[in-house]
Amino acid sequence: MGRVNTPLLDEPAKTLLNNGFRTGTSHCFRMRCQVLLLKASGRGSQEVGALTGMSAVSVNAWVKRYGTGGLAGLHTRAGRGRKPLLTKAADEALVLEHVKANRQRIQTAKAEWGKASGKQVGLTAFKSFLKALTADTNASANGAKAPRTRPSTT
Repeated sequence: MGRVNTPLLDEPAKTLLNNGFRTGTSHCFRMRCQVLLLKASGRGSQEVGALTGMSAVSVNAWVKRYGTGGLAGLHTRAGRGRKPLLTKAADEALVLEHVKANRQRIQTAKAEWGKASGKQVGLTAFKSFLKALTADTNASANGAKAPRTRPSTT
């Protein structure tokens, strides 16, 4: 039989983990909270892994990370995942310049921007970036001005 890796949780820690399990913002975080709660109840890593769909190694890794980082250690660290191809800081001005020059031809604007910037992205990514830019522009415009109303005709 392997070594027992049971976290000792006091009532405030159990309450925080229960709240994280019920109302956490991401599925991964909720599952990690559940892992800690199940391990604290005295279950083995194999059993907890079978219940949560994780391997016993992952279960033990999350218990260890909770021991060193607390509840914050259960969140996914920054810098994980694929980096965006287009960023607002680096690409906004050049993209808008080419879109203004080719207002009715998004594919042409994308092709010219690609030549100028040396980056290659798909049409869907380019359109998504434009949507994000317009959403940012609309949000800042709506926050700065009062909403428009129709003049009364009476």
